Amino acid sequence: MEKDQADHPAVPTPVRLACRISYLGNRFYGSQVQEYYRTVEGEFVAACRRLNLFDDWREAVFSSAGRTDRGVHARGQVVAFSTVYPDRARQALNLQLPPDIWCTGIAEVPATFHPRYDARARTYRYYYPGFPGDVHAMERAVRHFYGEHNFSNFARRGDRNPWRTVTSARMEDDGGFTYLEVTAGSFLWHQVRGMAAALLMVGSGERTDEWLAGLLGQETDQVISPAPAEGLVLWDVDCGISWTPVPAGGRSSTYLDELRRHHALMENVCRVLMPENR
Repeated sequence: MEKDQADHPAVPTPVRLACRISYLGNRFYGSQVQEYYRTVEGEFVAACRRLNLFDDWREAVFSSAGRTDRGVHARGQVVAFSTVYPDRARQALNLQLPPDIWCTGIAEVPATFHPRYDARARTYRYYYPGFPGDVHAMERAVRHFYGEHNFSNFARRGDRNPWRTVTSARMEDDGGFTYLEVTAGSFLWHQVRGMAAALLMVGSGERTDEWLAGLLGQETDQVISPAPAEGLVLWDVDCGISWTPVPAGGRSSTYLDELRRHHALMENVCRVLMPENR
């Protein structure tokens, strides 16, 4: 690239861009690029190529802060790539992205920036459907997750180190939905969903918080089955970036409004098809 730029001084220097993106995960087979399936990264790369931001994602060093499973959503995923057309990215990305993905912030970052390795912390929220049970018991139990622990009983570890340090874990309420919010530098596969499932067992009275604390103290033969993926949201990835906000655009707003109306309608349809006193 340096030789080409010397021979052709009109060729602009590539700029490294970081993008904060949100997406609904229910129509994606996870976030990572897969050849035969619709994924978040696949759709984002396709949008960039339509805008001629880059031709080859490898040459653009396209990367993300981490993977999310099929059905998992994001509010603050971070991706990065290099392009000679940063203004075009700022102005047109949300016009090319499908309506279930939208960019909420863009920033210029150093050429060596990698969202996975430069992330300081990741925060997830798990939203429980309906009433999860004794929330006070769950609040007491969630405190056991603080600090450094072996999470083998809560996750699929593979050959990875099972020890992780949780810097924040709390139960909260948002508009009638109870959620678990947990922050750490990194997580194991299914770890947050395993934590959410264990807390739900405490809330239902099936298990105690002492049982949960015991799972952090020693490995067992039975790993906690993860809670369903649709309740999990990658809430934030802290890369120390000051974001320039990007309007989501009308397509995504319309899509979300239609989705809300659909689910409100289906709730009423289910109610009349199967009345509670039937």
